[in-house]
Amino acid sequence: MTNIRIGNGYDIHKLVEGRPLILGGIEIAHTVGLLGHSDADVLTHAIMDAMLGALSLGDIGHYFPPTDPQWAGANSLILLEQVNGLVRSRGWKIGNIDSTIVAERPKLKPYIKTMQDKLAEVLSLNPDRVSIKATTNEKLGPVGREEGIAAYSVVLLIAE
Repeated sequence: MTNIRIGNGYDIHKLVEGRPLILGGIEIAHTVGLLGHSDADVLTHAIMDAMLGALSLGDIGHYFPPTDPQWAGANSLILLEQVNGLVRSRGWKIGNIDSTIVAERPKLKPYIKTMQDKLAEVLSLNPDRVSIKATTNEKLGPVGREEGIAAYSVVLLIAE
């Protein structure tokens, strides 16, 4: 089948004081935030990597390198729009997105719908095509020790 492609993405960032916690394009109330060159939105980064991977276009570091000052503090939703434009320019569109955020705290359930709506808006999708789940790491590893937050994403692309 050459009319569909699937890609997966992963991202993890360290939690630090003095930074906002941005996930899925929204700010979430928390005592610490994610460290990164841009806004460090691990969910949006994982989605972008999945989109790029589905078309064998590399990863977001190729398009938005952390060594480039123009991306310092960048809003990841703007980067997502650019990646979506790249995908669309090659004749593909998103069928659906399935993502998982892994974090011990804060509890993300109250924010899931807002994240879905925000990402769907940016990607011109119906929100029911953007699945976001949240889980913990059961206190195991760096995420379990609350040193960081990770996200996984799978994206299905359909030829237009």
